[in-house]
Amino acid sequence: MAKKADTTKAALDWLLGEDQPAARYMALTQLLGKAEDDPEVAEAREAIPRRGWAADLLAKQDPGGWWVSDGRFYVPKYLSTNWMLLVLADLGMTKEDPRIKRSADEWIRRFAAADGGFGIDSNKSSHLCTVGNTARALVQFGYADHPAVKKSFEWMEKHASHLGGWSCFGSGRNLDSWEPMSAFAVYPRSKWTAGMQRAVEAGAEFFLQRELHKQGDHYEPWYRFHYPVHYYYDLLVGLDFMTALGYGGDPRLGHALSVMKEKRRRDGRWNLDAVHPDVEGSMAEWYAKHPKDRPSPFALEEVGEPSKVITLRALRVLARIDGLD
Repeated sequence: MAKKADTTKAALDWLLGEDQPAARYMALTQLLGKAEDDPEVAEAREAIPRRGWAADLLAKQDPGGWWVSDGRFYVPKYLSTNWMLLVLADLGMTKEDPRIKRSADEWIRRFAAADGGFGIDSNKSSHLCTVGNTARALVQFGYADHPAVKKSFEWMEKHASHLGGWSCFGSGRNLDSWEPMSAFAVYPRSKWTAGMQRAVEAGAEFFLQRELHKQGDHYEPWYRFHYPVHYYYDLLVGLDFMTALGYGGDPRLGHALSVMKEKRRRDGRWNLDAVHPDVEGSMAEWYAKHPKDRPSPFALEEVGEPSKVITLRALRVLARIDGLD
Protein backbone atom coordinates (compact mmCIF):
# COMPACT_ATOMS: atom_id res chain seq x y z
CA MET A 1 0.00 0.00 0.00
CA ALA A 2 2.84 2.34 0.86
CA LYS A 3 4.49 1.58 -2.47
CA LYS A 4 1.35 2.56 -4.35
CA ALA A 5 1.10 5.80 -2.38
CA ASP A 6 4.77 6.51 -3.05
CA THR A 7 4.44 6.02 -6.80
CA THR A 8 1.31 8.18 -6.87
CA LYS A 9 3.17 10.93 -5.03
CA ALA A 10 6.05 10.63 -7.47
CA ALA A 11 3.68 10.92 -10.42
CA LEU A 12 1.98 13.93 -8.84
CA ASP A 13 5.33 15.61 -8.21
CA TRP A 14 6.17 15.06 -11.88
CA LEU A 15 2.86 16.59 -13.01
CA LEU A 16 3.42 19.54 -10.69
CA GLY A 17 6.73 20.38 -12.35
CA GLU A 18 7.23 23.93 -13.57
CA ASP A 19 8.03 22.91 -17.17
CA GLN A 20 4.39 22.40 -18.20
CA PRO A 21 2.16 24.85 -16.34
CA ALA A 22 -0.97 23.42 -18.01
CA ALA A 23 -0.31 20.03 -16.44
CA ARG A 24 0.59 21.71 -13.15
CA TYR A 25 -2.62 23.76 -13.17
CA MET A 26 -4.80 20.70 -13.84
CA ALA A 27 -3.00 18.59 -11.25
CA LEU A 28 -3.51 21.30 -8.64
CA THR A 29 -7.20 21.78 -9.39
CA GLN A 30 -8.38 18.37 -10.61
CA LEU A 31 -6.23 16.05 -8.52
CA LEU A 32 -5.42 18.05 -5.40
CA GLY A 33 -8.70 19.97 -5.32
CA LYS A 34 -7.19 23.42 -4.91
CA ALA A 35 -9.45 26.41 -5.57
CA GLU A 36 -9.02 28.82 -8.47
CA ASP A 37 -8.08 31.62 -6.09
CA ASP A 38 -5.28 29.59 -4.51
CA PRO A 39 -1.97 31.41 -5.15
CA GLU A 40 -0.32 28.28 -6.62
CA VAL A 41 -3.27 27.76 -8.97
CA ALA A 42 -3.32 31.38 -10.06
CA GLU A 43 0.41 31.34 -10.75
CA ALA A 44 0.16 28.14 -12.82
CA ARG A 45 -2.86 29.40 -14.75
CA GLU A 46 -1.13 32.65 -15.63
CA ALA A 47 1.95 30.74 -16.84
CA ILE A 48 0.02 28.51 -19.29
CA PRO A 49 0.19 30.92 -22.25
CA ARG A 50 3.78 31.91 -21.45
CA ARG A 51 5.56 28.56 -21.17
CA GLY A 52 5.15 25.01 -22.41
CA TRP A 53 2.67 23.44 -24.81
CA ALA A 54 0.13 26.26 -25.03
CA ALA A 55 2.82 28.88 -25.49
CA ASP A 56 4.33 26.85 -28.33
CA LEU A 57 0.97 26.55 -30.10
CA LEU A 58 0.13 30.22 -29.64
CA ALA A 59 3.50 31.18 -31.07
CA LYS A 60 2.43 29.56 -34.36
CA GLN A 61 -0.88 31.44 -34.49
CA ASP A 62 -1.21 34.08 -37.18
CA PRO A 63 -1.99 37.58 -35.82
CA GLY A 64 -5.34 37.23 -37.59
CA GLY A 65 -6.26 34.43 -35.19
CA TRP A 66 -5.78 31.37 -37.39
CA TRP A 67 -3.31 28.55 -37.90
CA VAL A 68 -2.03 27.31 -41.31
CA SER A 69 -4.76 28.91 -43.42
CA ASP A 70 -7.31 31.67 -43.05
CA GLY A 71 -9.43 30.11 -45.79
CA ARG A 72 -10.17 26.82 -44.04
CA PHE A 73 -10.32 26.21 -40.29
CA TYR A 74 -10.75 22.43 -40.58
CA VAL A 75 -7.97 21.33 -42.92
CA PRO A 76 -5.28 20.19 -42.86
CA LYS A 77 -5.94 17.68 -40.11
CA TYR A 78 -4.68 18.08 -37.37
CA LEU A 79 -2.73 21.30 -37.76
CA SER A 80 -5.32 23.93 -38.67
CA THR A 81 -7.35 26.24 -36.44
CA ASN A 82 -10.11 23.80 -35.46
CA TRP A 83 -7.61 21.29 -34.10
CA MET A 84 -5.36 23.80 -32.38
CA LEU A 85 -8.35 25.24 -30.53
CA LEU A 86 -9.43 21.79 -29.32
CA VAL A 87 -5.99 21.23 -27.82
CA LEU A 88 -5.73 24.71 -26.31
CA ALA A 89 -9.10 24.21 -24.61
CA ASP A 90 -7.75 21.02 -23.03
CA LEU A 91 -4.69 22.92 -21.85
CA GLY A 92 -6.73 25.34 -19.76
CA MET A 93 -6.77 28.37 -22.03
CA THR A 94 -9.89 30.55 -21.98
CA LYS A 95 -11.38 33.47 -23.87
CA GLU A 96 -9.83 35.77 -21.27
CA ASP A 97 -6.79 35.60 -23.53
CA PRO A 98 -7.55 37.86 -26.52
CA ARG A 99 -5.82 35.45 -28.92
CA ILE A 100 -8.23 32.69 -27.92
CA LYS A 101 -11.25 34.98 -28.06
CA ARG A 102 -10.36 36.19 -31.55
CA SER A 103 -10.06 32.62 -32.86
CA ALA A 104 -13.00 31.20 -30.95
CA ASP A 105 -15.36 33.98 -32.05
CA GLU A 106 -14.46 33.32 -35.67
CA TRP A 107 -14.72 29.56 -35.11
CA ILE A 108 -18.28 30.02 -33.90
CA ARG A 109 -19.11 32.30 -36.82
CA ARG A 110 -17.82 29.79 -39.37
CA PHE A 111 -19.04 26.57 -37.77
CA ALA A 112 -22.46 27.52 -36.35
CA ALA A 113 -24.93 25.75 -38.64
CA ALA A 114 -28.50 26.68 -39.54
CA ASP A 115 -29.80 23.48 -37.92
CA GLY A 116 -28.51 24.54 -34.49
CA GLY A 117 -25.32 22.50 -34.27
CA PHE A 118 -21.85 23.01 -35.68
CA GLY A 119 -20.71 22.13 -39.18
CA ILE A 120 -17.36 22.37 -40.94
CA ASP A 121 -16.23 25.68 -42.45
CA SER A 122 -19.65 27.23 -43.07
CA ASN A 123 -21.29 23.91 -43.91
CA LYS A 124 -25.04 24.39 -43.59
CA SER A 125 -25.61 21.08 -41.80
CA SER A 126 -24.09 19.80 -38.57
CA HIS A 127 -21.93 16.76 -38.01
CA LEU A 128 -22.18 14.87 -34.73
CA CYS A 129 -18.48 14.65 -33.93
CA THR A 130 -17.92 18.30 -34.87
CA VAL A 131 -20.84 19.40 -32.70
CA GLY A 132 -19.57 17.48 -29.69
CA ASN A 133 -15.95 18.55 -30.04
CA THR A 134 -16.73 22.21 -30.72
CA ALA A 135 -19.28 22.45 -27.93
CA ARG A 136 -16.90 20.85 -25.42
CA ALA A 137 -14.02 23.17 -26.29
CA LEU A 138 -16.19 26.29 -26.29
CA VAL A 139 -17.52 25.46 -22.82
CA GLN A 140 -13.94 24.99 -21.64
CA PHE A 141 -13.05 28.36 -23.18
CA GLY A 142 -15.86 30.03 -21.23
CA TYR A 143 -18.65 30.21 -23.83
CA ALA A 144 -21.24 28.11 -21.99
CA ASP A 145 -23.78 30.94 -22.19
CA HIS A 146 -23.23 31.75 -25.85
CA PRO A 147 -26.46 31.24 -27.88
CA ALA A 148 -24.69 29.02 -30.44
CA VAL A 149 -23.32 26.80 -27.67
CA LYS A 150 -26.72 26.49 -26.03
CA LYS A 151 -28.25 25.51 -29.38
CA SER A 152 -25.54 22.90 -29.93
CA PHE A 153 -26.46 21.09 -26.69
CA GLU A 154 -30.10 21.21 -27.73
CA TRP A 155 -29.02 19.73 -31.07
CA MET A 156 -27.22 16.85 -29.33
CA GLU A 157 -30.26 16.17 -27.18
CA LYS A 158 -32.50 16.15 -30.26
CA HIS A 159 -30.23 13.80 -32.20
CA ALA A 160 -29.69 11.26 -29.43
CA SER A 161 -31.19 7.83 -30.03
CA HIS A 162 -34.11 6.98 -27.78
CA LEU A 163 -32.29 3.68 -27.24
CA GLY A 164 -29.23 5.48 -25.95
CA GLY A 165 -26.14 6.83 -27.66
CA TRP A 166 -25.53 8.61 -30.93
CA SER A 167 -24.74 7.73 -34.53
CA CYS A 168 -21.94 9.37 -36.50
CA PHE A 169 -22.09 9.41 -40.31
CA GLY A 170 -25.30 7.38 -40.12
CA SER A 171 -23.31 4.32 -39.03
CA GLY A 172 -25.70 3.39 -36.25
CA ARG A 173 -25.14 3.75 -32.52
CA ASN A 174 -21.55 2.99 -31.67
CA LEU A 175 -18.86 3.60 -29.06
CA ASP A 176 -16.94 5.83 -31.47
CA SER A 177 -19.77 8.38 -31.22
CA TRP A 178 -18.58 9.52 -27.80
CA GLU A 179 -18.20 13.27 -28.33
CA PRO A 180 -21.64 14.32 -27.01
CA MET A 181 -20.98 12.50 -23.74
CA SER A 182 -17.68 14.31 -23.37
CA ALA A 183 -19.35 17.65 -24.13
CA PHE A 184 -22.04 17.10 -21.50
CA ALA A 185 -19.32 16.12 -19.02
CA VAL A 186 -18.05 19.72 -19.03
CA TYR A 187 -21.42 21.48 -19.48
CA PRO A 188 -22.70 22.87 -16.13
CA ARG A 189 -25.51 20.68 -14.78
CA SER A 190 -27.52 23.80 -13.97
CA LYS A 191 -27.94 24.32 -17.71
CA TRP A 192 -29.19 20.80 -18.50
CA THR A 193 -32.82 20.40 -19.50
CA ALA A 194 -34.83 17.32 -18.55
CA GLY A 195 -34.34 16.08 -22.10
CA MET A 196 -30.57 16.47 -21.83
CA GLN A 197 -30.60 14.53 -18.58
CA ARG A 198 -32.47 11.68 -20.28
CA ALA A 199 -30.10 11.73 -23.26
CA VAL A 200 -27.04 11.49 -21.02
CA GLU A 201 -28.53 8.77 -18.85
CA ALA A 202 -29.50 6.70 -21.89
CA GLY A 203 -26.08 7.35 -23.43
CA ALA A 204 -24.34 6.24 -20.25
CA GLU A 205 -26.35 3.03 -20.20
CA PHE A 206 -25.39 2.40 -23.82
CA PHE A 207 -21.68 2.62 -22.92
CA LEU A 208 -22.09 0.65 -19.69
CA GLN A 209 -23.96 -2.18 -21.38
CA ARG A 210 -20.93 -2.55 -23.65
CA GLU A 211 -18.47 -2.13 -20.77
CA LEU A 212 -16.75 0.58 -22.86
CA HIS A 213 -15.33 -1.98 -25.27
CA LYS A 214 -17.90 -4.55 -26.48
CA GLN A 215 -18.70 -3.77 -30.09
CA GLY A 216 -18.01 -6.65 -32.42
CA ASP A 217 -14.60 -8.29 -32.28
CA HIS A 218 -11.79 -7.09 -30.03
CA TYR A 219 -10.57 -3.77 -31.44
CA GLU A 220 -6.96 -3.12 -30.52
CA PRO A 221 -6.85 0.66 -31.22
CA TRP A 222 -9.27 1.20 -28.32
CA TYR A 223 -6.55 -0.16 -26.02
CA ARG A 224 -4.00 2.45 -27.14
CA PHE A 225 -4.20 5.51 -24.91
CA HIS A 226 -3.66 8.52 -27.13
CA TYR A 227 -3.58 12.29 -27.39
CA PRO A 228 -4.73 14.59 -28.92
CA VAL A 229 -8.23 13.25 -28.44
CA HIS A 230 -10.17 14.51 -31.44
CA TYR A 231 -12.29 11.78 -32.98
CA TYR A 232 -10.62 8.55 -31.97
CA TYR A 233 -11.98 6.62 -29.01
CA ASP A 234 -10.09 4.53 -26.47
CA LEU A 235 -10.87 3.05 -23.06
CA LEU A 236 -9.34 6.00 -21.22
CA VAL A 237 -11.52 8.40 -23.22
CA GLY A 238 -14.56 6.41 -22.08
CA LEU A 239 -13.43 6.23 -18.46
CA ASP A 240 -12.76 9.95 -18.39
CA PHE A 241 -16.21 11.10 -19.45
CA MET A 242 -18.08 8.33 -17.63
CA THR A 243 -16.43 9.12 -14.30
CA ALA A 244 -16.85 12.87 -14.91
CA LEU A 245 -20.58 12.25 -15.40
CA GLY A 246 -20.78 10.40 -12.08
CA TYR A 247 -20.74 6.73 -13.15
CA GLY A 248 -17.44 5.79 -11.54
CA GLY A 249 -19.09 3.36 -9.14
CA ASP A 250 -20.69 1.20 -11.81
CA PRO A 251 -19.06 -2.27 -11.86
CA ARG A 252 -19.38 -2.41 -15.63
CA LEU A 253 -16.38 -0.09 -15.83
CA GLY A 254 -14.30 -2.90 -14.34
CA HIS A 255 -12.75 -4.15 -17.56
CA ALA A 256 -11.64 -0.70 -18.70
CA LEU A 257 -10.31 0.13 -15.24
CA SER A 258 -8.29 -3.07 -15.08
CA VAL A 259 -6.73 -2.27 -18.46
CA MET A 260 -5.90 1.24 -17.30
CA LYS A 261 -4.30 0.00 -14.08
CA GLU A 262 -2.29 -2.66 -15.92
CA LYS A 263 -0.84 0.01 -18.17
CA ARG A 264 0.55 1.96 -15.24
CA ARG A 265 4.33 2.00 -15.05
CA ARG A 266 6.25 1.14 -11.91
CA ASP A 267 7.01 4.82 -11.41
CA GLY A 268 3.28 5.61 -11.27
CA ARG A 269 3.09 7.19 -14.73
CA TRP A 270 1.40 6.16 -17.96
CA ASN A 271 2.89 6.18 -21.44
CA LEU A 272 1.47 7.77 -24.56
CA ASP A 273 0.61 4.68 -26.61
CA ALA A 274 -0.34 6.44 -29.84
CA VAL A 275 -1.17 9.74 -31.48
CA HIS A 276 -3.66 8.41 -34.02
CA PRO A 277 -4.37 4.89 -32.73
CA ASP A 278 -5.78 3.33 -35.90
CA VAL A 279 -3.82 5.05 -38.69
CA GLU A 280 -1.47 2.10 -38.97
CA GLY A 281 -4.07 -0.47 -37.97
CA SER A 282 -7.52 -1.16 -39.37
CA MET A 283 -7.62 2.17 -41.22
CA ALA A 284 -4.25 1.78 -42.97
CA GLU A 285 -5.79 0.42 -46.17
CA TRP A 286 -8.44 3.16 -46.25
CA TYR A 287 -5.84 5.90 -45.81
CA ALA A 288 -3.73 4.34 -48.57
CA LYS A 289 -6.68 4.82 -50.93
CA HIS A 290 -7.48 8.32 -49.58
CA PRO A 291 -4.07 9.90 -48.93
CA LYS A 292 -5.50 13.43 -48.82
CA ASP A 293 -7.53 12.46 -45.74
CA ARG A 294 -4.55 11.04 -43.89
CA PRO A 295 -4.00 13.11 -40.72
CA SER A 296 -0.89 15.24 -40.49
CA PRO A 297 1.44 14.28 -37.64
CA PHE A 298 0.85 16.31 -34.50
CA ALA A 299 1.70 15.46 -30.91
CA LEU A 300 2.58 17.19 -27.67
CA GLU A 301 4.63 14.25 -26.39
CA GLU A 302 6.62 11.27 -27.66
CA VAL A 303 4.84 7.98 -28.36
CA GLY A 304 6.09 5.21 -26.09
CA GLU A 305 7.33 7.66 -23.46
CA PRO A 306 5.75 8.76 -20.14
CA SER A 307 2.96 11.23 -20.85
CA LYS A 308 1.80 14.00 -18.58
CA VAL A 309 -1.51 14.22 -20.46
CA ILE A 310 -2.27 10.49 -20.17
CA THR A 311 -1.03 10.30 -16.57
CA LEU A 312 -3.17 13.27 -15.59
CA ARG A 313 -6.29 11.74 -17.15
CA ALA A 314 -5.70 8.33 -15.62
CA LEU A 315 -5.14 9.79 -12.15
CA ARG A 316 -8.23 11.95 -12.64
CA VAL A 317 -10.25 8.79 -13.24
CA LEU A 318 -8.84 7.17 -10.10
CA ALA A 319 -9.46 10.30 -8.05
CA ARG A 320 -13.12 10.37 -9.04
CA ILE A 321 -13.63 6.71 -8.14
CA ASP A 322 -11.84 6.16 -4.85
CA GLY A 323 -9.15 8.76 -4.39
CA LEU A 324 -5.50 8.63 -5.34
CA ASP A 325 -4.13 6.71 -2.32
